[in-house]
Amino acid sequence: MTESRITVPSSITLFDTTLRDGAQQEGLRFSVEDKLRIAALLDGLGVGLIEGGWPGANPADTAFFQRARTEPELHGSRLVAFGSTRRPGSRAADDQLVAALRDADTPVVCLVAKADSRHVEKALRTTAAENLAMIADTVTHLVGQGREVMVDCEHFFDGFRYDPDYALEVVRTAAEAGASTAVLCDTNGGMLPSMISEIVGATAELGVPLGIHCHNDTGCAVANSLAAVEAGASQVQGTINGYGERTGNADLVTLIGNLETKYHLRVLPEGQLAHLSGVAHAIGEIANQLPQARQPYAGRSSFAHKAGLHASAIRVDPDLYQHIDPAVVGNDMRMLVSGMSGRANVLLKASELGFDGLTRDQAGELVDLVKRREVDGYSYEAADGSFELLLRDHLGMPSSAFEVLFWQASSHQTGDGEVITTAVVSLHPTAGSPGVESCGGSAATTVEATGNGPVHALDQALRGALIDHFPQIAACHLTDYRVRILDDGHGTDATVRVLIDTEIDQQITATVGVGTDIIEASWEALSDAYRHALISRS
Repeated sequence: MTESRITVPSSITLFDTTLRDGAQQEGLRFSVEDKLRIAALLDGLGVGLIEGGWPGANPADTAFFQRARTEPELHGSRLVAFGSTRRPGSRAADDQLVAALRDADTPVVCLVAKADSRHVEKALRTTAAENLAMIADTVTHLVGQGREVMVDCEHFFDGFRYDPDYALEVVRTAAEAGASTAVLCDTNGGMLPSMISEIVGATAELGVPLGIHCHNDTGCAVANSLAAVEAGASQVQGTINGYGERTGNADLVTLIGNLETKYHLRVLPEGQLAHLSGVAHAIGEIANQLPQARQPYAGRSSFAHKAGLHASAIRVDPDLYQHIDPAVVGNDMRMLVSGMSGRANVLLKASELGFDGLTRDQAGELVDLVKRREVDGYSYEAADGSFELLLRDHLGMPSSAFEVLFWQASSHQTGDGEVITTAVVSLHPTAGSPGVESCGGSAATTVEATGNGPVHALDQALRGALIDHFPQIAACHLTDYRVRILDDGHGTDATVRVLIDTEIDQQITATVGVGTDIIEASWEALSDAYRHALISRS
């Protein structure tokens, strides 16, 4: 189907459930402060609805809604409180959890209601008729309290396939009671796009505004959400970076990118799409989750090119191997240099690093050098900092602001079983290094330090030796350390590759070291990290 033939609703509402459904991810926990910060980021991006959690279900969510009355000040988003319909055999006006929804004082409430008759009988242990009464009573009560009410029709798609008449009756009942939207939930995440299209299309015939909420257990959550939009859903629910229990929810970042750039639907305020990648990364930092390099639109590798054929074409026209301009979503194109590279990769990478005068012959020499070093275990596609140093060395340019005279690291165990690790580093600034004259001169400095293991001790000693000469090094922070064994089947004599990520001025640079001695490989990557940090700031 061509893009021009796709019919979608003219207006799509974004509903973010990172703070509620996303928080159910294994190993992910948000404090109240975290949730307030994320809500502010989502509001700044322009997400229409932000589901903050389940008031009354746990103290943290209750505290969040209490504080959210005054902070953060939302400028466009509306806060949503999540909860369930009343209990069987009770009245909504008397139900404690419904009271917690009222007390949360949000303009919007999202109720979860069973849409699968098997769940009604086995999980709720009530009758199909009573479940419908619970929905009608709770929606009517909350609408009467001045709330806009949406209903998450839980297990809707599985329920529809088992008993379509009852699943549709749940939607009809919610709408007749005053719900503004019936959200169809693929709670088990087992649907495929064709199933979603068929069922949403059939449900849309009721004439009720529909939303879609998909989990990613088949790897189709985004595709299923888009299929629902094409079939008539006008609200899309998801989580930033796809957080959520099991395999996660539909990634709202990818959904926004697709809705804006493929369907040409304005789902964010004008100009905000360019902040998409930044918000995704910022929320990832708050969630303490490693960034997903291959995440569509926002991932670091989303617009990274490695093959020489790609690079040659991109030099002519970047659009030949990119589906959009990365800047549209706040990302950047990256050129990777590896054994698969050609001259075009090196020329583009050099230009990206600020070296525009590289000749084709010099690029060819660098390609050969990179390939030889990859045989030894180096990898430059993931180590931009080390590649820049290699480039500088090859061109005869300054590549280090200091010279190391010697280094050593050792560990020993005391009689009481304590392991103590120390390192010594001796260095002096390279003649002419920026800032040397005003920061201690060029005399050699030797520093001994202890640390939590030899790499940490070396880092502490190296920083200590540099800081008097180069105080700007205080802004340099090591953020990640990775070790890879390169020789399968070898024992302790295997070659290892160490990659270190360094952050300075909110920019991450990676350096690489290789050796049969893990400490030697770590030292190479570590010293390169500080070499690059000083050279790049000179």
